[in-house]
Amino acid sequence: MDNKVALVTGGSRGIGREIAIKLAKNGYNIAVNYARSKSAALETASVIEEYGVKALVLKANVGKKEKITEMFAAIREEFGRLDVLINNAASGVLRPALELEESHWDWTMDINSKALLFCAQEAVKLMEVHNEGKIISLSSLGSQRYLPNYTAVGVSKAAVEALTRYLAVELADRNIIVNAVSGGAVDTAALTHFPNREQLLEEAKQRTPAGRMVDKEDLANAVMFLLSEEATMIRGQTLVVDGGISLLT
Repeated sequence: MDNKVALVTGGSRGIGREIAIKLAKNGYNIAVNYARSKSAALETASVIEEYGVKALVLKANVGKKEKITEMFAAIREEFGRLDVLINNAASGVLRPALELEESHWDWTMDINSKALLFCAQEAVKLMEVHNEGKIISLSSLGSQRYLPNYTAVGVSKAAVEALTRYLAVELADRNIIVNAVSGGAVDTAALTHFPNREQLLEEAKQRTPAGRMVDKEDLANAVMFLLSEEATMIRGQTLVVDGGISLLT
């Protein structure tokens, strides 16, 4: 049997890279999507191929529907199938609600929310080749609770979680399982854009009941669990991986 194929959007760095490499370790061919840094994507692809699988590097701004269509056409041409979609790419403007402009809102919602819808539509066409598939999105605690400067991103992630529920029901009869993973603060390059980065990190370190911050591997492990046969009956859920910090008032 040909290796299964996974697409990881935003797969060149951070959490996406961790997930892509873990999938490669488990025998998946990987389509690595990136938006800006080709060198980072190529480096990630090189690591992936050390595990004896194929890596396809794809540049695409997933906030644009036409770029999504082009990306999936390249996956079809290279692999002819898709088994897993990891909807990980994220961006956003970090400002209080009253300082957000229309362009800030559109940019954040397009990349973080709209992308899931149109990536899912394209993914289904390739998943139907083998009559099964799995879609997992990455969310964050800001979808459910207030975080300073996080208005646009938090709302976009709440939309991702809602869309996860709708897709889970609508795609169930196609044997496609849809879920999400929501993480606590993870110290990645993306966090450097937060104006209150140090405060977030310190709070996570001091208050997380588990005694340490969540790291990239924790989230990748959660993704792998949801991809496993043991998680088959988990549908439309958002698995929170935060060491318990969201349980605190």
